[in-house]
Amino acid sequence: MRTLVTGSAGHLGEALVLSFRSARRDVLGIDLKPSAYTDAVGSIVDRQFVRECMRGVDAVVHTATLHKPHVATHSRQAFVDTNVTGTLTLLEEAAAAGVQRFIFTSTTSTFGAAMTPPASAPAAWIDEDVVPIPKNIYGVTKLAAEELCRLFHWNEDLSCVVLRTSRFFPEPDDRADVRAAYDDANAKINEFLYRRVDIEDVVSAHLLALERCRDIGFGCYIISATTPFTTGDLAALRTDASSVVRRLYPDFERVYAARGWRMFPSIDRVYDNTRARNALGWQPAHDFAAVLERLRRGDDPRSALARRIGAKGYHDRTFGEVPYPVDR
Repeated sequence: MRTLVTGSAGHLGEALVLSFRSARRDVLGIDLKPSAYTDAVGSIVDRQFVRECMRGVDAVVHTATLHKPHVATHSRQAFVDTNVTGTLTLLEEAAAAGVQRFIFTSTTSTFGAAMTPPASAPAAWIDEDVVPIPKNIYGVTKLAAEELCRLFHWNEDLSCVVLRTSRFFPEPDDRADVRAAYDDANAKINEFLYRRVDIEDVVSAHLLALERCRDIGFGCYIISATTPFTTGDLAALRTDASSVVRRLYPDFERVYAARGWRMFPSIDRVYDNTRARNALGWQPAHDFAAVLERLRRGDDPRSALARRIGAKGYHDRTFGEVPYPVDR
């Protein structure tokens, strides 16, 4: 099976192409930027380029996108061009070429305002039944692209699986208050409890989606590390997250204290990956328990793949001493 991977110079695209090549699977990586994992340089909005790349392709894994950190540096039209028109072009050319499988990398950012309950309310339990309320152009365009995938499944019999991934980027947090208050690794490890996933697990979810795509037809799944929390924890998580984590992991504070770390005082949402695990047969390996055990041993908490891919950066310029021009 020949697989076309878009965004091959990015975090996930590189990880996927690397995984395909390591397994000696037929893969074509495309991106606007040249890289060791990009076989053809061009835009997904360029129909002729996409049409040429689609020849002989059996499956598409579409990771190319403008991301949330680009909201302040790119126009809304640029987001529509890349995230909506680019996806539409890929879907149309895939359908015309007889491609059977299309995997679209989306984001939990589509949930937007639905993830932030009122201050006095318990943390939100986020599963696929939650109705998205996007709060920026990134979320709006990713949600629109998801619906295009659904449309092409119904109208063109193209099997499509949408994977709403949570955070897996290694760059500093996009929120200035978090960057100021927490060591970067501390913040990321905290997030494995409720809103982060290791890139190795993201890759395995995509590979399983490719295998099961034809049987699924159309599906949309949250891809995040398996949370240790239940719905019964939601009220306490909002008011005293440490007490909940302490009950589940009695020694976590000792492990954290050795590094000068601390837990977030409040957690406002929890991602539930149950449907992805059931539908894809997916078993993420890098949850909070696994990461905490690595910290106990003094090991690097990241997977080998995460360490190999490293950071890519979202911008081609700096903004003084901060990684992002504004917080949105």
